[in-house]
Order: sequence, then structure tokens, then C-alpha cells
Amino acid sequence: MANSVYPVNKGINKSVEFKGLRAQYIWYLGAGILALMVLYGTMYILGIPSLICVPVIIAAGTGVVMKVYGLNGKYGEHGMMKEMAKRKIPRVIKCNSRKVFTRIGKIGRAAEGSSDKGR
Repeated sequence: MANSVYPVNKGINKSVEFKGLRAQYIWYLGAGILALMVLYGTMYILGIPSLICVPVIIAAGTGVVMKVYGLNGKYGEHGMMKEMAKRKIPRVIKCNSRKVFTRIGKIGRAAEGSSDKGR
């Protein structure tokens, strides 16, 4: 059996790329494959016949690979992290009182006055 060599391209200040997957998507695919192996082991231990286990795992594996490559193509290297961060930003900030804004001015003037005293 011949040894297979898979090139892992890593340049200076570039992320790791393997078979078209970039950065964290390599880890996502690895986690998906590991989960599929655990699922197969669980199904096999429960006594489900291999003729049912194997097609289920192959179908789920195809779904995992397609989903990870789809995320890689849609978001790219940093896009998914940016999208998740964008979701955490509130759409609206509600304020029912002006006290917050009036206190900002008082705090700012107090800070300016304290810095002038030291000179």
C-alpha cells in the first residue's frame, strides 16, 4: 500500500488549509467525524445490525462534510466568528430616563477638574 501525502499549505501569517478547508473548519470536520464514530459504536453496542448502522453513518457523514464545506464557503476564515459576534450586538438600546445622560456630563466635568488640580 502506497503512502499518501496530503499537502498542508502554511505560509507566513496565513491560516492552515487542508483540502480546501480553512482555519477552524478543519477542527469542526474532525469533531463531526469523531461524533459519527461514537454514534456508530453506540448503535453497534445497542445491537442494531451493521446493515443499518453503516448506511446511517454514511448518510450522516455526507451531511457533516457538506455542512462544514458549506460553512467554509459561506463564511470563510473569520466570517462565522464575525457573524456570531454581530448577533450579540443589541438592535435597540432602550432608555426610559434622561438621568443616564445627565450623569455622563457631571462625571466628565468632575474628571476634568480632578486632572487640573494635579498640575
